[in-house]
Amino acid sequence: MPRITKVYTRTGDTGTTALGGGQRVPKESLRVTAFGTVDELNSHLGVALAVGVSERLQAPLQAIQNELFHLGSDLCMLEEDKQKWPIPQIEARHIDALEHLMDELMDKVGPLENFILPGGSQTSAHLHVARTVCRRAERDVVALSREESIGSFVIKYLNRLSDALFVMARYENFVRNIPDVIWDSRA
Repeated sequence: MPRITKVYTRTGDTGTTALGGGQRVPKESLRVTAFGTVDELNSHLGVALAVGVSERLQAPLQAIQNELFHLGSDLCMLEEDKQKWPIPQIEARHIDALEHLMDELMDKVGPLENFILPGGSQTSAHLHVARTVCRRAERDVVALSREESIGSFVIKYLNRLSDALFVMARYENFVRNIPDVIWDSRA
């Protein structure tokens, strides 16, 4: 693990940043945009945890935050550099864990009978914001994957995570006995 002794380096003052393998790239590159959005997503999950999600979701969300760091390291390294420097990466087991969590929570909240709007409890609303940022991260990563190689489980993980965040948002309302906000298609 890197030891950070100084936060500022001044190396980014010219509009470039270093990837994990040392290559300098523009800060607006697709790769930097992708892992930057993943970082933003992680921050939103931190807000949801700080606001106080239900006890059942605390450990999974903390695990997801850690996995998002894996995903960020996966994205900040070029595929050829991953063979030189082994780094934490997203694996099939991370996706499986999200699916198991969703199955468990859906058994409690029941099937969706209508489209819902983001909201209800404060924690549900924060998880909905995280879900939309996750969808943006997924779009950013898909755009990157059309130009460069990325880890094989990155897109699948983000796709599943956005679904999991939706289910977690519904669960937060459920445990607080707050109804989901139903979309009124006739309004």
